[in-house]
Amino acid sequence: MTAPTLPTAADIGVAADRIAPYARRTPILRNDALDEMVGAQLFFKCENLQHVGAFKFRGACNAVFALDETRAQAGVATHSSGNHAAALALAARLRGVHATIVMPEDAPNVKKRAVAELGAEIVFCAPTQAAREAAVEQVIAASGATLVHPYNDFHVICGQGTAARELLEDFPNVDALVTPVGGGGLLSGTVTAATGHSGDVSVLGAEPATADDAFRSFQANRLIELDAPPKTIADGLRTSLGPLTFDIIRSGVTDILRTDEDEIRAAMRLLWERLKIVVEPSGAVPLAALLANPPSRFKRIGVIISGGNVDLDRLPWRD
Repeated sequence: MTAPTLPTAADIGVAADRIAPYARRTPILRNDALDEMVGAQLFFKCENLQHVGAFKFRGACNAVFALDETRAQAGVATHSSGNHAAALALAARLRGVHATIVMPEDAPNVKKRAVAELGAEIVFCAPTQAAREAAVEQVIAASGATLVHPYNDFHVICGQGTAARELLEDFPNVDALVTPVGGGGLLSGTVTAATGHSGDVSVLGAEPATADDAFRSFQANRLIELDAPPKTIADGLRTSLGPLTFDIIRSGVTDILRTDEDEIRAAMRLLWERLKIVVEPSGAVPLAALLANPPSRFKRIGVIISGGNVDLDRLPWRD
């Protein structure tokens, strides 16, 4: 079996040019109080302000617009708990092609509504990885659509890496980048972007302790999948790493940090209060991990806030 092609920093440059007409160049925010709490200068890349409220639009957009016309007209399909689903729905609409999204039945209502409003066809399934994959395979077999995997996809990874590329362009002197890690598309894209940077930049992942397959895989140097759907408020990080994302992560990540549910809630509230922006639990995980594991060796840290899609009727500090 041929090994998958690993993306390069040059590939991320191609992705950046491809999505430039469609994706927002999101702002980077600072806050002195949060700096003091962590003990380092923090540079928050606000992908919660990206289209569909998440970095996922970058990867989906790159993947959809990389398709040749014949494949594009057959449509695209994916499985996703929400942010990638909405991202692919929007990217498909922008290109004028059909999108079918397999979503777990327990996906947040705010994310289900977003996908439906963007005109994609939704197929619901049980909330397990096996059920997702089986359902999307049926869709592809019936329609001939192209699978745009939420994270284990060359073009998706390249698109996600454009967020870190922008951060490094704006603040080239950061000495570390921290991203959430679920399936690993953002983290592996960030690693790849960092390889093209002239400075010495460490890359760290952050994940919930109850969904720590990336941490365990990284420590064991082999891919370890979760035995059961993890219980965490960070719904965007419940998926396991894929083979491609794991290969990239183990080749270039410095460490993976873990944080618990109370720390995620506290960090999410801090970001709302201090930065005055809406951040979902998954997007708060990097700050939670930095607060729980103060990074003495890093002084200027880029933090990617992955998304801001929150059910306002169920804020986690009110549960």
